[in-house]
Amino acid sequence: MINKVGLAVQLLRNMGPRYVAFRSWYEVRRRSGLLKRSFPVNPSPKSYWDLQTWRSKRPAFFFKNRDTISFPKELRPTLQQKVETFKAGKLAYFNAEVFEIGRDYDWLQNPATGHQYPKDQHWTEVEDFSAAAGDIKYTWEKSRFSFLYPLIRYDYHSGEDQAEEVFAEIDSWIAANGINQGPNYKCSQEISLRILNWTFALYYYADHSSLTEARWQRIQHAIYWQIKHVYSNIHFSRISVRNNHAITETLLLYLAGHLFPFFPEAKTWKRRGKAWFEEEIAYQVYEDGTYLQFSHNYHRVVVQLMSWAFFLAKVWGDTFQETTYSRAQASLRFLQLSQAGQDGELPNYGANDGALFFPWNDCNYRDYRPQLNALAYALEGRHAYPEGPWREDVAWFTGGQASEGRQAPEADLGAFSFPVGGFYVLRTPKTSLHLRCGKFRDRPAQADNLHLDLWVNGQNVFRDNGSYRYNTDLKWLLYFNGTKSHNTVSLGDQHQMEKGPRFIWLHWSEAKTAAWRETEEYWEFSGVLKAFGQLGSDILHHRTVRQFKEEQRWEVIDQMDHQTNLPMHQHWQPGPAFAKLGGTLQAVDGDGNILEAIAEEGYYSPLYGVKEPFTSLRYTTHNKTIKTTIQLS
Repeated sequence: MINKVGLAVQLLRNMGPRYVAFRSWYEVRRRSGLLKRSFPVNPSPKSYWDLQTWRSKRPAFFFKNRDTISFPKELRPTLQQKVETFKAGKLAYFNAEVFEIGRDYDWLQNPATGHQYPKDQHWTEVEDFSAAAGDIKYTWEKSRFSFLYPLIRYDYHSGEDQAEEVFAEIDSWIAANGINQGPNYKCSQEISLRILNWTFALYYYADHSSLTEARWQRIQHAIYWQIKHVYSNIHFSRISVRNNHAITETLLLYLAGHLFPFFPEAKTWKRRGKAWFEEEIAYQVYEDGTYLQFSHNYHRVVVQLMSWAFFLAKVWGDTFQETTYSRAQASLRFLQLSQAGQDGELPNYGANDGALFFPWNDCNYRDYRPQLNALAYALEGRHAYPEGPWREDVAWFTGGQASEGRQAPEADLGAFSFPVGGFYVLRTPKTSLHLRCGKFRDRPAQADNLHLDLWVNGQNVFRDNGSYRYNTDLKWLLYFNGTKSHNTVSLGDQHQMEKGPRFIWLHWSEAKTAAWRETEEYWEFSGVLKAFGQLGSDILHHRTVRQFKEEQRWEVIDQMDHQTNLPMHQHWQPGPAFAKLGGTLQAVDGDGNILEAIAEEGYYSPLYGVKEPFTSLRYTTHNKTIKTTIQLS
């Protein structure tokens, strides 16, 4: 049990005094009602620009309207099926589980639990972590309005007008969600995404007859108060959360200042939003291109947001500071070097909530090519991949005016180190080996240090088991975020770090050394990790991984320096490719004694909210060394 004094000391040490002071004062304001009074409910509508003025004076966007977009049209079965499914009252949540939500959707209900949020409850009083309500992300999912993109893309590729369908959904949301009331005002990132997606739809159908004066006034009113909400609460994300939420919200303010110049605070939003956005990119994207959330999927979220920023800034003749571009370029290199799957996948590293906010293509959710290609084009004016559906994002960002340019070269081969974020990658023509060995600058989400991810011929042989859900039973939170679901080592039932409340880990693990070396026979990674601080201050995990050059063989040597009486467990999470490629595992302890693999029930979460049973493997010993050989036929 974590005592309150110990928790406070750990939070102060890990998160810093600024975070602790802000969170404490924020809670005082929330509980006292001071925060509530800062966010009025149902303010009287006020007209700024009428529809005709907006149509004639609207600022430049990716395109002027749908009639000005020009790129090859191709209605693929995947897109057709998505639209048919949506119109049948079904929606895939987090790019995974499909829920039957009906055509008359209740925006205040959690479709996974049936929980109904009160319509007139102020957002400061809504509980976002409630066992009775369930995971609030299920209530938020449709309210992001990412589902508009398949409708708009279907409109473009098929020629079947979807304007009334799109605007009816926006009208429905506005009618059900009073300003600053209910769960859909709880998270400023969700608000920001909704406004970005509504704006895309407004421009696409800017000159359509379905966009009437009355409809424009309703939407304009709702947009204004939602942006005002984001601005008024921005420091919660910039200080308390400090992750992709802050980047989304600061970007919204910058873009809103340009796109809605008729709002009174537009100049302030634009100026401060841009400065904050630049500050967040410089802080959150590390010098080596890795990302502070230690999650490939959340890094992709940032890639999409940077693409919005770069393409629109170019349209407006604006630029960002050099650090913003250099961090984006470093991100592109890191993520491309980490691309391992034959269909553009990356390892399932870190927290993964199924986020893909702007689906401008027909590619699989785990395929990173569309987003990396768009960022490459924004930075370099050239495609990163050959012709394919992953290029459609660029077509939307440019209104179809993208030139073919020259294609960037394929990612390099060899060993690569990203020590700031703690990622190490070895790429050969047929294999991709990934290791985590990091010293956390920022809050970790998973206890996955010295995890190994192995891909052969684009197939994931040993994998990361994913995240599953953020608001679920403690059993599942500890399993998916803990050490046991990764290809690394634990001491007894202890994780590398001690689990604190909600998203907090205590006693952060810390990489002491990590490096590659090459011999004539093999590539070798060596890393040393200080971990298990809850058990003692001097526990070290040494891991050596060798990949042999002339055969498909790997050696993994784990050594633990500790004074506890706990056994050492070496965990393995084989994917289907392990058996398919004729894989075998053999392990011995430090004295040469053969260890028997213990089969355990494991769970793999390829997508948020989904868990699939499989058989994981474990080697256990009271000896302080395990040497395991992986062989593929």
